[in-house]
Parts: sequence; C-alpha cells; structure tokens
Amino acid sequence: MFKGSITALITPFKNGEVDEEGFQSFVDWQINEGSHGVVPVGTTGESPTLNHDEHKRVVELCIDVAKGRVPVIAGAGSNSTEEAVDFTKHAKAAGADGVLHVCPYYNKPTQEGLYLHFKEIAECADIPVIIYNIPGRSVVDMSNETMAKLSKLPNIAGVKDATCDLARPLNSRLECEEGFVQLSGEDATIGAFLGQGGDGCISVTSNVAPKLCSEMHEAWQARDLDGFAERRDRLAPLHDALFCETSPAPVKYAAHLLGKSDPKCRLPIAPLSEQGQETVRKAMVKVGLIN
Repeated sequence: MFKGSITALITPFKNGEVDEEGFQSFVDWQINEGSHGVVPVGTTGESPTLNHDEHKRVVELCIDVAKGRVPVIAGAGSNSTEEAVDFTKHAKAAGADGVLHVCPYYNKPTQEGLYLHFKEIAECADIPVIIYNIPGRSVVDMSNETMAKLSKLPNIAGVKDATCDLARPLNSRLECEEGFVQLSGEDATIGAFLGQGGDGCISVTSNVAPKLCSEMHEAWQARDLDGFAERRDRLAPLHDALFCETSPAPVKYAAHLLGKSDPKCRLPIAPLSEQGQETVRKAMVKVGLIN
C-alpha cells in the first residue's frame, strides 16, 4: 500500500491561520501530479506548532480531498504516549490509511521505552503504523533489534528512515518481518536507499516537484534505470536547496514561487533569508520548475 513518492505535506497559512482552502487545493494538485501518497501534519507540515484542534482538522481536510485516490498517512506522533494514542484514534476515525509516529523526542526513552510506546500505539486502533526514526531531531535512535521486535506486532507496518545510514534499509530488510515497508526520509539519498531494499520516500522535495518525483519512483519500479537516473540527477540540486536552512522554510518559499502557498512558517522557524531565497530560486530554475 505504501510505496513510491509520498509527499510530506506543507501546511499553508493565511493571516496566521491554517489556509484550509489553499491546503485542500494543494493536496488535490499533489494527487493530480502523480504523488503516490500524502502525509499531513508531519514535521514538514509544522506539527510542532499546530495546536491539537488544528492538527486534527488538517488530517480531516486531507482525507476529505484525497477521497481514497491515494493513501493518507496522518502524522500522529508525540513524545507523550497518551497524546500519540489520541491522535491515532482520531486518524482512524477520520478515515486515514495509516499513521506516522516519530520516536519520542526530548524524553530520550530507552529501547524498551520505545518498544512499549509503539506497542501501545499499535494496540489502540486497527490502523497501519509507520515508525519515524530521525535521531537528528528526536535525539534517540531506534535500534534494528527494537525495530525487528516491533515488526512482529500487528499494525506495525514499516519505517520512515531518516538516519542517513544506508546500511539500515538492507539490515532492516533482513531482520524485520516480511512485508515491513521501508520509506526513506532523506530525498538526497533515495537512489541508494532504494538500491538497498527500500520501497519509497516520504518526500519534502515532492511538495514542489511531485510529477518528477513520482516519475522517478515509477521508473525505478519498472526497472527503467536510465529514466530513473535522469530524474534522480535532475532533482539533486533541489534536494540540497530545500534544506539550505531549517525546514520547512525553504520548501514553503519554493511552493510560494509556484503560487501554491504563503511562504511564512510559524515561529520559531524563521523566514527564509535573502541568501536562502536566492539558493532556492536558482535550484527551481535549474530543475525547470520556474523560469
């Protein structure tokens, strides 16, 4: 169910509030451009600064416009297990196809704490759970042993791997249960990740290049290696530019250049600097997304 180019959606704002119409238009554009799935209210969607009502509303808006055309994996993570369970139950009731759960940040749980956290989430609702392992933001790294143990539980469906460790997808493939889905959280290394046994990418870049990203993954799945390499290489400058400053400031500015979103993020994410704007603009031109 979960493979290919899956967009980690931005959350557009208007006058400081969620731009509901703009968001739904953006999701519809993503699907029409060929994205294979969407993730509302992940980190790229500024989940840390959305209140709980906004969080749930954005999930509902996404599901409403997707209408089953592609899977919706709702961001539902928290460093509070109780809160993560609440978001998971809401996503299930709203009609999401899966939930994405970051390893609890700031708390620095042990491996046993991670196991118990995800076990409780997996048991609270009958919905596929994707583990989001991103040590750079959460400060805790789930071991392969813990992930393999979790993969045996019903509803634990896969991982979004943002460790930048390209041995992980191969080792996880060998250690986890058959069918455990492996999605990259790093656009820039997607070629190597797929080659090591990955299934797809939860992508920042596909916010602004959904067609190119989806075509790249479809070429890989068809074993059209020349077509895959052409798109991989063409997208490379954009991957770097969209992380020239703290995400999602660069990608929201890039979406603004396409007329898809206000560029503003909520504090403490600062507006993109003039240098950052020039970096993003040059990359967008080089890739052929703007003139």
